[in-house]
Amino acid sequence: MGGVLSGIRARWVNHIWRSLEADFKPAQLTMAREVGFVVPPTLVTNVPEDARAFAVAHDRVLYKPLHASELRDGDGALSVIWVDEVKPDDLDDSIGTTLHMFQECVDKVADVRTTVIGQRVFSVRIDSPHIDWRRDYDAVVYSVIDTPDEVANACRSYLERFGLLFGAFDFGLGREGEWYWYECNSGGQWHWLELETGLPMTAAIADLLERRDD
Repeated sequence: MGGVLSGIRARWVNHIWRSLEADFKPAQLTMAREVGFVVPPTLVTNVPEDARAFAVAHDRVLYKPLHASELRDGDGALSVIWVDEVKPDDLDDSIGTTLHMFQECVDKVADVRTTVIGQRVFSVRIDSPHIDWRRDYDAVVYSVIDTPDEVANACRSYLERFGLLFGAFDFGLGREGEWYWYECNSGGQWHWLELETGLPMTAAIADLLERRDD
C-alpha cells in the first residue's frame, strides 16, 4: 500500500515519506537549530548518570516523550504521557531501558500553536494553568497572536527542508517575548483552533490543495 500511495504524482499535504522522516524528535531538533529557532537545552539519552547530571545543571527540567506512541494501562485503557517536570531524584536506573528526552523548562507566560499551511502562517496563543495545556482543554483560553517575521520565516524554511507543505509548530512564549521552539507535528490538528478563533484555516487548506496558496 505504501508503494501504491508513494506512486501518486500529486500535491501531498503531507507526503507520507516526508512526514515519517520529519516525525523523529532528534531530526526535528537538529533542523530547528539549523533554521534559527531558539531551542531550549535538550538531552536525549538512556544513561541515568547523564540524565541526573542534566537535571542538576538546569534549574527546572521537563520530561518529554520521544514519540507519540499508543500506550495502555494495566486495564487496557489508553494512557498518555504528559510533558511534566522531573527532579534529579526522580531519575533512577530504569532510564537505562530505552531512550528518553529531557529539556530545560523555559520561563514561559503562555504557549503558542503556529499552524503553517503552504505559505500562510496562523498563530494562536494558548493560556493554561498546566505545563502541558492538553491536560485540560476546558481550562484553556485561546487568542490570535501575530507571528514575528523571523519565526514565520524559520517555520517556512523548516518545512521546505523536510519537503512538507503543512506543519503544526508548538512554542513557549517567554516573558520578554521570546518564542522557544518545542516541536513540529506534520499532521497536527488545527480545525478546533479555527472554531475557537475564526482563523480561515479550512480555506487555506483548500487553497493549498488547489495550488492557489502562493
